[in-house]
Amino acid sequence: MNKVIVAMICIIVIIGAILTGIFLFQPKEEVPEGETEIKVAEEEILDECTEEYEQLQQENMLETNSEEEKISPNCSFTLEKYYEKCGHTTRQYSNIPEELVNKTKEQLHEDYPDWEIETFASNEIVLSKKVEGECGEHYIVRDTNGKLTVYQVTENGQEIEFEQTEISTEYLTETDKINMKNGIRVNGKEELNQLIEDFE
Repeated sequence: MNKVIVAMICIIVIIGAILTGIFLFQPKEEVPEGETEIKVAEEEILDECTEEYEQLQQENMLETNSEEEKISPNCSFTLEKYYEKCGHTTRQYSNIPEELVNKTKEQLHEDYPDWEIETFASNEIVLSKKVEGECGEHYIVRDTNGKLTVYQVTENGQEIEFEQTEISTEYLTETDKINMKNGIRVNGKEELNQLIEDFE
């Protein structure tokens, strides 16, 4: 009788061990990392309020799409002026003004309403505008009291004495003297310096 009980207990232990082994070593479905969390989060939001969830998604997409380029602190800044009377263009290069850093294209246009935005990038800004008059780089060389005198022509066409040289017009040729009386017009400082050197 004891042998039967022992045999029964052994069979029960073996069956229990087999069932435990099957349960413990049964292959599980592999779920990619994070997927469960996403599903739970989606279910919670959807259960709470589907419309609010959809609205939030749309707002996030709009915010992502509306990220505009902004001016960086190390941006180059150029102002171009085209002078209609003389047809010349002057360019003024500088570092970006501090108050323009991190501004968008629209904000820049608000700060410079009279200027056209030719180039807008985080590292380069070029603004241009047309100006009536002359560029201020025009000079007239005349004979004034026997001395070669340089006059600068302003944007509105006025002549302002720029420099009176020590060069005497007494020894110039007759053609040069006539030209000096009428005024010799030159454009830019390089051309002006070259002309003065020619008369020295």
